[in-house]
Amino acid sequence: MAADSGKKPSANGGKAPAPNSGSIAKRLPRIALVFLVALVYRQLQAPPPKIPGTPGGPPITSPRIKLQDGRHLAYYESGVPKDQATYKIIFMHGFDSCRYDVLRVSPELAQELGIYLLSFDRPGYGESDPHPGRTVKSLALDIEQLADALELGPKFYLTGFSMGGNVMWSCLKYIPHRLAGVAILGPVANYWWSGYPANVSTEAWNVQVAQDKWAVGVAHHAPWLTYWWNTQKFFPGSSVISFNPAIMSREDMGLIQAKFGYRTYAHQVRQQGEYESLHRDMVVGFGKWSWSPMELEDPFPNGEGKVHLWHGAEDLIVPVELSRYISRRLPWVRYHELPTAGHLFPIADGMPDVILKSLLLGDDE
Repeated sequence: MAADSGKKPSANGGKAPAPNSGSIAKRLPRIALVFLVALVYRQLQAPPPKIPGTPGGPPITSPRIKLQDGRHLAYYESGVPKDQATYKIIFMHGFDSCRYDVLRVSPELAQELGIYLLSFDRPGYGESDPHPGRTVKSLALDIEQLADALELGPKFYLTGFSMGGNVMWSCLKYIPHRLAGVAILGPVANYWWSGYPANVSTEAWNVQVAQDKWAVGVAHHAPWLTYWWNTQKFFPGSSVISFNPAIMSREDMGLIQAKFGYRTYAHQVRQQGEYESLHRDMVVGFGKWSWSPMELEDPFPNGEGKVHLWHGAEDLIVPVELSRYISRRLPWVRYHELPTAGHLFPIADGMPDVILKSLLLGDDE
């Protein structure tokens, strides 16, 4: 018979003691909360941009200039050679575009008038370095440095489309002494600029599709959510980013089908990532400005230059109501409204020539 070991049987029939499940249960909500916060934080943080010319970044294929803060801007030249030009024009591309999306002036007009066109990738697009500290003012100063680096002279012309048109107002405020004339094409407007009557801004706001009201509102009120809002899959983000056909007018759809085949460079537009290009555009453009375009004074009081504002009456991306009102508030702006045009009128056949002849020669030419 086996000897007695002297051990007493446990109260639970010889099984090991149960862990203190009560204390674990109390800690589970805290652990879950920490996990949830970490998950949310990760979702809110945009991945770092793929900076051109760095390991893992896209190659550099275009000429670039170096700015005072060390960033680079990639640029593209078209028209006549710079040293033969009578008119030197800097073009600023729109949202989700790059340096190659320049006004396609006819070779005949470029030669006849001596037009040199310089376009560049705005920060974070194409091959221009991102600028996390970008502000309403900084891009105007970038343009001035670009003009000086390429020796365009004391004055030059500016043309900007869509979100690039939005930046034209900044140039009129911060570098008016460098401008010979400006053409603003279908400019994105900020619904919160001071000076808009409530009925005007409300009417324009309601032209937008519902998903854009949310996307624009987030960019203005909660810019830290912009990346997540436009990349999550629960509900739609910006209709422009997602190419929603509901925002295209009849003429815009025709232009996309006829013209967008040439954009063989389209892969370059977002190659650094969407945050420092598309989302940064939204945060700055729709953010809180310390001033309003409606406060600007005539940059050409002696008639030495003109500011032209163009807009399509059927624009479903940027409501025309806002440009109409600005043109009434600023009598020195020459306003051109195109009755059947949508947002993409600058790429319509013949329109680049019409726009530039008006800018350089006057409306009657």
